[in-house]
Amino acid sequence: MSSSRLKITDTTFRDAHQSLMATRLRTEEMEPIAEMMDSSGFHSLEVWGGATFDATTRFLAEDPWDRLRTFKRLMPKTPLQMLLRGQSLVGYRNYADDVVKAFVDRSAEVGIDVYRVFDALNDERNLETAANAIKKVGKHLQMTICYSTTEEGRMGGPIYDLEYFIKRAQAFQTMGADSICIKDMAGLLAPYDAYDLVGSLKSMLDLPIQLHTHYTSGMASMTVLKAIEAGVDVIDTCLAPLALRTSQPAIEPLLVSLKGSERDPQLQLAPMLEMGDHLESVLIKYRNLLTSTKASVVDARVLSHQIPGGMASNLASQLREADALDRLQEVLAEIPITRAELGFPPLVTPISQMIGSQAVSNVLFGKYSMISGPIKDYIFGLYGRPPAPVQISVVEKVLDGYERGQEPFTGRPADLLEPEMPDARNAIKNISDDPDDVLTYALYPTTGMKFLRIKHGLDPVPDEMRPHDATGEPTRDTLVSKPFKSADFPKSARARAFNVHLGEEVYQIEVDPIQVDPERSKSGTKFTGAETPTSTGHKASSPLGLDPGDIGIEAPMPGLLLRHTATVGQGVRAGDPVVVLEAMKMENSLTAPIDGKVKSLPMAEGSSVVKGNILAVISPLAQDTVGK
Repeated sequence: MSSSRLKITDTTFRDAHQSLMATRLRTEEMEPIAEMMDSSGFHSLEVWGGATFDATTRFLAEDPWDRLRTFKRLMPKTPLQMLLRGQSLVGYRNYADDVVKAFVDRSAEVGIDVYRVFDALNDERNLETAANAIKKVGKHLQMTICYSTTEEGRMGGPIYDLEYFIKRAQAFQTMGADSICIKDMAGLLAPYDAYDLVGSLKSMLDLPIQLHTHYTSGMASMTVLKAIEAGVDVIDTCLAPLALRTSQPAIEPLLVSLKGSERDPQLQLAPMLEMGDHLESVLIKYRNLLTSTKASVVDARVLSHQIPGGMASNLASQLREADALDRLQEVLAEIPITRAELGFPPLVTPISQMIGSQAVSNVLFGKYSMISGPIKDYIFGLYGRPPAPVQISVVEKVLDGYERGQEPFTGRPADLLEPEMPDARNAIKNISDDPDDVLTYALYPTTGMKFLRIKHGLDPVPDEMRPHDATGEPTRDTLVSKPFKSADFPKSARARAFNVHLGEEVYQIEVDPIQVDPERSKSGTKFTGAETPTSTGHKASSPLGLDPGDIGIEAPMPGLLLRHTATVGQGVRAGDPVVVLEAMKMENSLTAPIDGKVKSLPMAEGSSVVKGNILAVISPLAQDTVGK
């Protein structure tokens, strides 16, 4: 083979379906083409990392570690690659160094050969621990430059110029990188900028250069060709059914375009077409996720809002769940404004989720009136060094009352973190001591625990996590009627016991009147005590046993109730945190709307909630008793 032969990494099993269908492709639907993928001659196969860890445990009831083992068994010849978010691993916050080291050790043992490591702020301090751990286990360390622009839409300007990217790459080479990846997560890299950037890196570094781009803006195919002309060593593509839109360029037309040229990848077209046919047969089950809100394959507005592929599919899905899809264009317009206010960070996980979530909150609830915990941590400095200063007025507003202080931290973020693995082992000791399970919990304490209880048979698999057929209905063992958990609806004082006679047997049951719809108010849900006739002609009391004047704290959007930060009976002041809701993958503290006492916490920690669910009830309290 010619030394100039172009090499290709396939992303079909990871970033392609993350970008187009929120990472919902199941292992069983990829297995039939795995061996053919392994025999196709790819440089590497990206199969793990990114959002796959979260999606498998949260939505699919699949063990991500078992997925990796399956791929390693079926594809032993081709190096398996993962996307690692530096100190954030496969999560949305920085983890302690002991978690990072344990994760790298275990993933290398289970099957990862190539680690593509990046930091959302291109802050090399957040890559040190992961890079050292990868080198220690003898795996390929590919360090990554997150490509971005400021407001110009092209490389240059006050922040993201050619010198900026070259300095990042040189720092990564010094840290021991085996190769460098240009990660263009939003499809912003213009063709001639790619030519200049790749050419400069090739002339200044003695390392292979790889390009990862997305089709979102419509430039990806042109960008890839110019990068090939400039001497890029490896590019990322995927199979056509999961290509284009917010995903990667398709491999099939590229193979034909380069056939017989100096850079011919020398891969065969026929297997790609056959594997594509299989994907077409299974993707019909995901029509609801694959449906775009735009008629066009190209989203030229990405040059303004810069949303990466995986975030774009999630953003539309989450706004749809919040019954606010009609405000998508407002959110897209707000994102570049929020990004500028927060120091022009590259929009890549987890920063992209943070900026996107804050933009949604700004549109739906008012400018910085609802601030997620991660945004507060970011502005304090717990995610690293922003490329530009954060707007001072935003710093002052966001850090007002922040528990760590009002002066941002400038050191390495992980230096503030205590070891986490001992607590993780202890937390699940009654369920499992398997190192995979311990890491799953350490990465995702709430959703991870929920998954582990399902995995070990302590809880049933919810219908929404089961495989679905082409009509969208759950397959195998689906319950006709799904029971609620008693923790979601605590028994009230109105419950009454009854004897139920079935033949010669008698069963004792308790019956509690159901809720009625409450009246709403801006500060929460206020109950008037109005009584509603029941079917028996008697009058039912207020919903959830509430009294006139009680205020309910509602979920402002769908999400997961992570934890209660107040207890029943505790006195609180207006503005005190009461519950933490995870929405759009960000933690949001919901606060007491009035001075009062926590009367009830109707939903259990770990519960999935929909917009409008009452998460806490506050009863008014005299001023002199608040806080007691």
